[in-house]
Amino acid sequence: MIVKRQFHGYNECMTALSLRERYEQLKQEIHFHNYRYHVLDAPLISDAEFDRLVAELKRIEAEHPDWVTPDSPSQRAGAAPSEKFEKVRHPRPILSLANAFGAEEARAWFERIRKLDERVERAAFVVEPKIDGLSVVLHYRDGLFVQGATRGDGEIGEDITANLRTVRAIPLRIPLAGMDRGPWTVDRDAQEALTSNHASQPSLFDDLRPPSAVPRPPSSLFVRGEVFITLKDFEALNRRLQEAGEKTYLNPRNTAAGSLRQLDPAITASRPLTLLVYQVVYAEGGEVPATQWELLAWLRGLGFPVTDVARRFESLEEALAHVQTWEHRRDELGYEADGMVIKLDDLRLAEGLGYVGKDPRGAIAFKFPAREVTTKLLAIEVEVGRTGVLTPRAVLEPVEIGGVIVRNATLHNFDYIAEKDIRVGDRVLVKRAGEVIPYVIGPVSEARSGAEQPYRPPETCPACGGAVEHFEGEVAWYCVNAACPAQLVRNVEHFVSKGAMDIGGLGPKIVEKLIQAGLVRDVADLYFLRREDILAAVTKKERKTEKEPPGKIADNLLAAIAESKKQPLARLVAALGIRGVGEVVARDLAQAFGSLDALAAASAEQLQTVEGIGPNIAAAIVDWFGREQNRKVLEKLKAAGVWPQSSTVHGPSSTGALAGLTFVVTGTLAGFTREGVKEFIEAHGGKVSDSVSRNTDYLVLGEAPGSKLQKAQALGVKIIEEEELRKMCS
Repeated sequence: MIVKRQFHGYNECMTALSLRERYEQLKQEIHFHNYRYHVLDAPLISDAEFDRLVAELKRIEAEHPDWVTPDSPSQRAGAAPSEKFEKVRHPRPILSLANAFGAEEARAWFERIRKLDERVERAAFVVEPKIDGLSVVLHYRDGLFVQGATRGDGEIGEDITANLRTVRAIPLRIPLAGMDRGPWTVDRDAQEALTSNHASQPSLFDDLRPPSAVPRPPSSLFVRGEVFITLKDFEALNRRLQEAGEKTYLNPRNTAAGSLRQLDPAITASRPLTLLVYQVVYAEGGEVPATQWELLAWLRGLGFPVTDVARRFESLEEALAHVQTWEHRRDELGYEADGMVIKLDDLRLAEGLGYVGKDPRGAIAFKFPAREVTTKLLAIEVEVGRTGVLTPRAVLEPVEIGGVIVRNATLHNFDYIAEKDIRVGDRVLVKRAGEVIPYVIGPVSEARSGAEQPYRPPETCPACGGAVEHFEGEVAWYCVNAACPAQLVRNVEHFVSKGAMDIGGLGPKIVEKLIQAGLVRDVADLYFLRREDILAAVTKKERKTEKEPPGKIADNLLAAIAESKKQPLARLVAALGIRGVGEVVARDLAQAFGSLDALAAASAEQLQTVEGIGPNIAAAIVDWFGREQNRKVLEKLKAAGVWPQSSTVHGPSSTGALAGLTFVVTGTLAGFTREGVKEFIEAHGGKVSDSVSRNTDYLVLGEAPGSKLQKAQALGVKIIEEEELRKMCS
């Protein structure tokens, strides 16, 4: 059962508590709410309220630095960079697991241990995921986290305490503050969310003890867990790095391991690491449960994050049936797992069975089928994206991975090819996970014959023959020709999109036909289309109904194209598709320069005076306007009358009824289009964001809202309707 409790506010506390008592209470409250947010994903207070608690704590610590203890929330990333990691000897060996590749090998394991102890015949089993992360050992003394180490060779690991303190899923003190105090209520929504999409076997959460039975930790406690990065967080991390022009990471496991072994804890703190705990390595000065099932509940009761997909079974066959369902559902876990672990529930029985080498007999890892294979790299082709980014693609000798024949795989970028020394003709290791595009992990160097050819990035665009540029500090290579045919379809689609010139009716199929007919060679040609051009491109497939005349489609498109000439400068700047210039940057540029003539004449130094414009974006803008092909596009736009002189869409102002407030909109509004409500909010000083976060002040609710509503409710964001939004500005 998942529980919820409310803490008292600051003013009420100060009437009854001294400042020192308030400080201790603040530490407990922050740890509790941190656990709700980072472990349960079910916060009880808003981000603003949480930030106020932290700010109050830091104010008290600034006045009384001698009060600060290692378990203070302020100490999570407070250590200085290390020169090296010290060695740590574990209190007991940190062992690995033997593997079973299929049900028959698992049954053979069972027969072997049954012969050693007849009690195995009647034993129950616990099944847990085998997380593909980095194994760590955490040491708590009198409930305080004092040391954390890597597994190392099983006997000796490395002291990474300062880095582990930055992982917010790790409690700095146990039992977790607030877990053993009332009042309490059942958080049914959080419980349902955590246990959904899994087998109908009894859940660990059903067995959680009431607050009166929350355990007390032994005086010295060593626990083992796995640090990892979820697939969602890994993808988000790579997106941020890619947008910033930095190198991306290959897989979550290596990223997590590398993050924990940074000498500077501040770098570790910037990575989205989390943890699941599953074992007590050693305990002194107290008792721990005698079964694995009870142990997981006991660990959770102390405040440790534990898996929500663990299940208990009365027989091996039941456990195997459950494990085999996960072979096809492994992507539901949300993190990398290469199998499921089957453990004897009786820990004393498991301990008594002993070990085979470094493998305990009381558990086995049931491995999933491999999603990595080797094959020959036949060639490297280059694709050109909408923004001109050149992306290398591997052409492979066909190979089956997870039941799918794979002929092509991504090579990420040219720096990746160089770093891995991938050569044409190499035997390469290829991975495919779920629906993710297969990618080349690296070459099998030992298989080389000497005939393999090193690869060099192209000096010209493979589609148009134009110049290719590589900006210092970025991994991407670009074709900077705006009229490049490989980019043209996607460029036009971007140009006519709602966030740009908003030309309704120009769908991908019509755009492709106009380009194939030679009627559109760049975005400016849209403004010179004739009615007969569109009629020639439109077929029955593009009509909404059989009765809809082609002439009506043509007339509507021409009207939409003509209407787009009224779009403000910010929209046109965003529509040009300059690298790094999205809606927000385009708006700032429009406000700063007022016309395309002024923007085109701006130097890199002048551009960098605009807030948010760094040297890379400034260089990209100067380069774009310096290209002859792009200047011709601008001349044609000007001749067509598409040349706004000033922006009519203003960003958030420093004044206005909504100044300083951030809004998110969900659902359909009666009196606004999506762009209209954004312009309305910004005109009154507010800011509009696409996603709900700690910084969101209001959610504007329309009909048929999406998941943003649930997230806003969970974070405590104030929810208003369209009428209330208008009243705020009246």
